[in-house]
Amino acid sequence: MNATTTLPTRKDEAWRYSAVEALGGVDLDDWRVIDVPAGDTFRECLTIEDGPGTGASELRRLRVTLGAGARCELFAVIAAAELGRIEIEVRLAEGAHFELGGVTLGGRETVREFVTRVVHAEPGATSNQVIRSVHWGRGTGNFLGNIDVVRDAQKTDAAQSFKGLLLEKGASVNAVPQLEIFADDVKCAHGASVGQMDEMARYYMAARGLSPELSRRLLVQAFIGDAFVALDDDAARERMMGIALAKLDKHL
Repeated sequence: MNATTTLPTRKDEAWRYSAVEALGGVDLDDWRVIDVPAGDTFRECLTIEDGPGTGASELRRLRVTLGAGARCELFAVIAAAELGRIEIEVRLAEGAHFELGGVTLGGRETVREFVTRVVHAEPGATSNQVIRSVHWGRGTGNFLGNIDVVRDAQKTDAAQSFKGLLLEKGASVNAVPQLEIFADDVKCAHGASVGQMDEMARYYMAARGLSPELSRRLLVQAFIGDAFVALDDDAARERMMGIALAKLDKHL
């Protein structure tokens, strides 16, 4: 972070629920640029996980530009750092597609969050975002997602899905979907829900001899699996699930 950079505050919409006090030493000007040429496909799996080099704050910022008919798939797990945050800005040309599958997990007083802005700049582009958050202790999971559809971007199809699972009292999740639509022939949808563990399902599993720990693990695995449905690489999907479940196992 250079000397002229001003730290955000919770008055800034994109940082409303964040842990801005943990940003010391983080370079807020460090954006990674990804350009996907027309007709090409780009896929990447991103992780913020426990391990050497993981700091108190971990910030990833990506600016993605998709050419006509291009496809970008990003899958991410945020399971470490006092503040773990992934920001993604996307601009889609005609017929392009953007796919995001993300998972946040954590306890104590950590904050893990996704912040996205998807701009449908030309007609016929599609986007889909699926975020699942699992938190306990006093952990917080956030999703702030903007979808902008410009006036000429007819036939846009954009969707967001956020679900939060609270394993203990004191944990929280926040979803702030925002849609700005200036075209009239579009399909845009968003959904958000927050709940606790399905006790009936746990009772059903316990009646068949499963331990409470295993029951909870299996239910969480099914819950976060929605975020990786579009990831058709089995090895990559297993690795991402393994990182998420390893964080959960430390809590069980």
